[in-house]
Parts: sequence; structure tokens; C-alpha cells
Amino acid sequence: MFSQTAWLNSFLFLQKKARSKYSATRRLLLKSKLLRKAESLLVKEKEQKDLERENTLRERAPPLKLSGLSIQELQELCRDLHHKIDVVDEARYDLNIKVARNDAEILSLTQKIYELKGKMKRPNLKRVRKSADAMLGSLDSRVMKADFKANLKTVKKEEEKKEEVTDWRKNVEAMSGMEGRKKLFNAGQ
Repeated sequence: MFSQTAWLNSFLFLQKKARSKYSATRRLLLKSKLLRKAESLLVKEKEQKDLERENTLRERAPPLKLSGLSIQELQELCRDLHHKIDVVDEARYDLNIKVARNDAEILSLTQKIYELKGKMKRPNLKRVRKSADAMLGSLDSRVMKADFKANLKTVKKEEEKKEEVTDWRKNVEAMSGMEGRKKLFNAGQ
């Protein structure tokens, strides 16, 4: 029995590849059969989920038997139910917090991926029509910007001191044998 994704994939395959192999009526017939089958699978899956939900509800929350109980027993039952509600609420709250943290982490990681790939979303730009006077005015403003940049003070950035990393392959022969061990021992003292 095929899963829903298999039916969908075969449906998409028929739409893309089969155009040269099958006639239009044959394609339409296959397409309608696939859609009917997928619809029936969706209905069956929904019924199965509803049945599972009802079974779990019956299992987790059996019906209450309140007839014939004294006031003390009813109060004890209420306390027990309140305790169970508190436990479930604590678990739900903890799960909501975990989900929120995971969502935030996923969002930050996807943003980092986009930054690493260099694919940032660019806004759609609209075309602006300028008159000749506006174009000449923009040329004058460019000259003024260049002058403004020339008058700015330069700031020297402090370069971070990087630890010199040597290639271990260059030094293998020099450090091999007893002489190399002696050098390492002397360097450690």
C-alpha cells in the first residue's frame, strides 16, 4: 500500500514526464484515479487519528463514578483531580518553554545560514523617473559627498594579535628521535 507522499509523487511524475507517452484522455483518467485514491487515503487517515485520540482519552481519563460517594470521598477525589491538573499544567508549561527556545534557536540558526551563504533578502526596488534637473542635482550631491568623506578623520583599528600557527609537518624530521624529545623536554623546563 502506497503512502500519501508516494501517491503525490506519482501524480507529479505523471504531470511532468508522461506528456509524451500518454494521450490527454489517459492522463486525465490516471490523474482522476490518483486524486480519488489520495482523497480516500486522507479520509482513512483522519478516521484513524480520531480513533486513536478517542482511545487515548478513554485510557488517560476514565469516566468518573460519583454515585454512592460520601462528602469526604468526593473531597478526596477533587483534591486528587486538582493535583493531576497541576502536574499536567506544569508539564505543558515546560513543553511550551522548550518549544519556544527551540523555535528561537532554529530561527537564529537559519539566519546564520543565510548570512554564511550570503543570501540576504533584498527589498523590491521601484523604478523612479527623474527629470534632467534632478539628475544634475544628484551629480552635485555626489561631489559634495566625496568632499565630506575627504574631511572625515581616519581611525586606526587595532589589529588582534594572532597566535602564530606552525605547520607540524615541517618540523617532523627535526623533532624525531631522541634529539627531538630532548628539545621538547628542555623547552618545557
